Amino acid sequence: MSAAPGLSREARTAALPGEGGATSAAAIAPWITAQTAQLLQQPGHALLLHGPSGLGQFDLALELARAWLCERPGPPGACHACASCHAVDVHAHGDLFVLMPETVLLELGWPLGEKAQSDIDDKKRKASKEIRVDALRDALEFSQRTSGSGRGKMVLVYPAERMNSTTANALLKTLEEPPGSVRFVLASEAAYQLLPTIRSRCLAHAMLWPPEGEAIAWLLARGVSPDLARTVLRASGERPRDALRLASTAQMGTRWQSIPKALQQGDDSALQKLSAVDLIDVLQKLCHDLQLQAVGAPPRFFAVHDLPPPAPLPVLSHWGKELSLARRTAEHPFNPGLMSEALLDRAKNALNSRR
Repeated sequence: MSAAPGLSREARTAALPGEGGATSAAAIAPWITAQTAQLLQQPGHALLLHGPSGLGQFDLALELARAWLCERPGPPGACHACASCHAVDVHAHGDLFVLMPETVLLELGWPLGEKAQSDIDDKKRKASKEIRVDALRDALEFSQRTSGSGRGKMVLVYPAERMNSTTANALLKTLEEPPGSVRFVLASEAAYQLLPTIRSRCLAHAMLWPPEGEAIAWLLARGVSPDLARTVLRASGERPRDALRLASTAQMGTRWQSIPKALQQGDDSALQKLSAVDLIDVLQKLCHDLQLQAVGAPPRFFAVHDLPPPAPLPVLSHWGKELSLARRTAEHPFNPGLMSEALLDRAKNALNSRR
């Protein structure tokens, strides 16, 4: 998705956590800093950071990596100035292994393994959306090596729910008998999808929801205007990382408030360029708020005055179930264009139904 021209470059790049470049301590969200200080006091070799998307699981995992590997760590965490911190920032630390789907590695600017990069460059296959067992084998081989700095090693797994069954079972064996001084941090936005045996072998940490004032201040510091910051924070369900990504998306952030009534009137221009996954996310939020409105409860993602009169509750309930079913195949649609067209047509019908 293209970036909104009204945002600064900082706002656009900050929408992608973990992108290369120096990261100062001041740039870290205050709720991430507070959790880092707390978790650095916890013992154990395996940590599971879990919660809904947009709360900064990857940010927190990376900040823990900086702190554990830092040459001059302090009580709050990493110094953000030493050679080790710089190596983490530029994705080149010899004692940090980041285990992510290839699509996420490419999106965030982290290097792929030599063979994986060669296969993708030669068009032998597409970048994987799962964490492949080959990548995990590389991580396990890394964990057996001696630490280059003498401060231990870390394997960061994100999003952990993207491990397929073979990968998850291979990781489980290592979590049962961890080698040497290696630490594992699993960051997940859907921890319920992980094997129960993996969850039971990790110290679980539920991500904190930041106060609204902190989240707004963090968005403003990244170049989001005050009015837009409040709109996108509400639209994201108070999840600041998701709010920043929405603010950086062309049309969506600035037109969010007008989407429900425009869609009812047949204008779907603000939604046309969204992927099926993003489109379903918007429609589910709209359907959710209309269901709340239909039973007299306040909406969560849109303001009351942004919503059209709700359709009958049975219609909205049926629409919601259809969206849930569509979400299961949204990442692998037979025809993305036809799927999006069908989703938009169904939304217009539901919004205009009065019986």
